[in-house]
Amino acid sequence: MNSDILLLLQTKAPTFSKGQRAIAKYITEAYDKAAFMTASRLGKTVGVSESTVVRFAVELGYDGYPTMQKAMQEMVLNRLTSVQRIEVANDRFADQDVVSMVLHSDMEKLRQTGDVLDRMAFRDAVNAILKAKRIFLLGVRSVAPLASFLGHYLGYMFYDVNIVTASGTSEMFEKLVNITSDDVVIAFSFPRYSTATVKGAEYCRSVGATVIGLTDTRLSPLARNCDCLLLCKSDMVSLVDSLVAPMSVVNALIVALASKRERELSKTFNALEKVWGEYNVYEKQDDSV
Repeated sequence: MNSDILLLLQTKAPTFSKGQRAIAKYITEAYDKAAFMTASRLGKTVGVSESTVVRFAVELGYDGYPTMQKAMQEMVLNRLTSVQRIEVANDRFADQDVVSMVLHSDMEKLRQTGDVLDRMAFRDAVNAILKAKRIFLLGVRSVAPLASFLGHYLGYMFYDVNIVTASGTSEMFEKLVNITSDDVVIAFSFPRYSTATVKGAEYCRSVGATVIGLTDTRLSPLARNCDCLLLCKSDMVSLVDSLVAPMSVVNALIVALASKRERELSKTFNALEKVWGEYNVYEKQDDSV
């Protein structure tokens, strides 16, 4: 469902049957809950059949209920407050095996990411990183670990890697003020989208830097400020933003870049292994056990 779904419901309201009016009323008043209900559950909630809900989605212009539900979820995720997230999660997972539900949801997001990720954009992103003079990683709040993880491994391959996790817009610009067209920016943004990241990416692109964005949808505020867009499906689980699929795409970037920098990496790690061994950086394993 796109961002003007509520207007669409209002416009079509005079043509709705009694059952359809009930569905529209519930979606309008409780879209945060409706977006995560199956057609069967939504029907039971408003007192109509599952088939009525499915026909309602088709009459609104969707291929079926799953398409409407998916679009509706994309619309509402960025609007939910933390309290609403908890309420929605409790409603979704009530009386169910939380572990199975969360794992199943993560696996589904991985599958969806495999379907939507543009392989050409991925290759362009890898090539842009390889050619960059400097690399900047933008990731604030809950996605900061993605930037830090990628930055950790890029540090083995490239000389000038900068991790920017400042959540304030002013501090973000202080870190980016000297960026140039020779640089690459990798920005992470998922619901609820950080204003600082979006504005930071917009500034970087305005001065000619190549911006690679990892986000969940082309409707994301970050998407319009990217040269390479890598879509990674995310999900909301209570207070937690599931970042399993984005992390998998980060892993893919690391593997792709490592294969291109194999000679340099081998030299780096040969030197590091000697240092790690000399200074006992890692616990030694007893091969006799």
